[in-house]
Amino acid sequence: MRIFKLLLVVATPIGVISGLYEAWRFSPGLAFLMIALLTVVMAGVALIVGTIRAERAEERKRLQTPNERAD
Repeated sequence: MRIFKLLLVVATPIGVISGLYEAWRFSPGLAFLMIALLTVVMAGVALIVGTIRAERAEERKRLQTPNERAD
């Protein structure tokens, strides 16, 4: 499984770059649209990862501090 993860991490950017190059050769407008789509997808992933990390940090902080509220 370790080899497959490494292969995926290496092969995916190479494939994306070669796809963008071929799109540019075919039509520069198509390459622009592909770059725009990749930018939107990367921004979405970054927002999700940021939200998960913030919620996880908040949860850890909440669990580390004693509950001061008397029920």
